[in-house]
Amino acid sequence: MPSRAVTIVAFTILLIGRAMASDLSFDIEAHRGGRALMPENTLPAFANALSMGVDTLELDVGVTADGEVVVSHERGLNPDLARDASGAYVASPGTPFLKLRLEEVKRYDVGRIRPDSAYARQFPDQHAVPGTRIPTLNEVFALVRKSGNGRVRFNIETKIDPDHPDESLGPQAFVSRLLGLIATEGFSDRVMIQSFDWRTLQLVQQQAPKIPTVYLTLQRGSAPTIALDKATSWTAGFSPADHAGSLPRTIKAASGAIWSPYFGDVTAALITEAHALGLRVVVWTVNKPEDIARMIEIGVDGIISDRPDLVRRVAGEKGIALPAGTPVEP
Repeated sequence: MPSRAVTIVAFTILLIGRAMASDLSFDIEAHRGGRALMPENTLPAFANALSMGVDTLELDVGVTADGEVVVSHERGLNPDLARDASGAYVASPGTPFLKLRLEEVKRYDVGRIRPDSAYARQFPDQHAVPGTRIPTLNEVFALVRKSGNGRVRFNIETKIDPDHPDESLGPQAFVSRLLGLIATEGFSDRVMIQSFDWRTLQLVQQQAPKIPTVYLTLQRGSAPTIALDKATSWTAGFSPADHAGSLPRTIKAASGAIWSPYFGDVTAALITEAHALGLRVVVWTVNKPEDIARMIEIGVDGIISDRPDLVRRVAGEKGIALPAGTPVEP
């Protein structure tokens, strides 16, 4: 019969192995709650994702003038989404949350896309939910508690633009407010913090080192956040040029846990390189079945998608275990 000490060690190893297996599972993330299906970053969207079954609720946050953490992709009211009491959509560019109190934010309806917008053309099948309000992060946590889902994680993006410092709190104040709320709500062991603004990730690593940090990158289009030959305003002084032009090496040097690139920027070789450095790779934002399948085939660790239902379907076809749904009403 093995000694008590040997039994304890064996049991500990078993638990660690299970934890590692859980940590290394494929990650299906509902982008803004799954915005192709329901109004983005709202309680109806998150309830739909929870009911469907996802590993992670991906969302974005800002901070109001009175210090409340609200869930929104934009740093202020979105002219394509926010309607006032008269039913009129707000004028562009939309007031920053930093200039609004929570009670003012709650006056706007974000349950229907502006019909004549490019956004409406992008997501013609989104189910409108008139009367929907911008939620606080507290309200999203409360919804998850209500669902009884003790497993789903949160990938929370800090919406700070270093080129527009007047539109949000500074990095230190923003991170302190966010981390304080997460700790008070008791979700510190179920969150990841992501950002294109790596300054916020550096602060998270200093103040809450057990919370994984997710380094977002975009290399193409009209507003890339990273260049391979220099530091940019987004990268907190880190330059791929100092790391052989390698994004995975740069993020490893910055002490990141996860690299989250635009899916069009990744290759199988880059994913292999990232894995060799101990980084997970979770790509955004992948909505077509053929692209979802290709990303799984080249070895990504997770997919952020506006269509988590399609990710579930393709992942299931490839033999990936799917998270159970926990039906809940918003």
